[in-house]
Amino acid sequence: MKPLLAFSRFVDDLNTKIGWIADWLTLLACAVSAGNAFVRYGVSYSSNAWLEVQWYFFAGMVMLGAPYTLFRNEHVRVDILYGNMSERRRLWVDVFGIIVFLLPAMILLAWMTWPFFLDSWQRGEGSQNAGGLMRWPVKILMPIGFALLTLQGVSELIKRIALLRGLRPASEAVVNYERPLQ
Repeated sequence: MKPLLAFSRFVDDLNTKIGWIADWLTLLACAVSAGNAFVRYGVSYSSNAWLEVQWYFFAGMVMLGAPYTLFRNEHVRVDILYGNMSERRRLWVDVFGIIVFLLPAMILLAWMTWPFFLDSWQRGEGSQNAGGLMRWPVKILMPIGFALLTLQGVSELIKRIALLRGLRPASEAVVNYERPLQ
């Protein structure tokens, strides 16, 4: 189990660093949005490229931030039953959900989005808008994001199995569930 927990720590560290990038993309998207609004209304100039940069940053926030959100156990979940379960039962629910839902969906999405990116890259696809950007740089975020979510799902599965076996992974604090504040 030690090599698996070491792999889990590696994946957690990787997605923490990539999550930091997603955090900065949020700030950059806000700055570009504010600057674009100022230039459009203050100077009466507009550029489709700046609008598309905002969309690209948003795509990066979502696709690169989702694995970090899973690592932090902060994804939205239905709290009708889960919050009232014992810790051991929550771990089993998580193991079941990761194996049956998360991993198959993320593997399928990573596999399906790769040709979508590859086609765009091979054709040198660009925006149909005047002054727009190339499309393939943003499209690669999809297979990368889904692959990182798959890796994080495997990491979460390893940590939950370790907890069920009585082992304590180094990052066990993020496994604990906190009921949302009402």
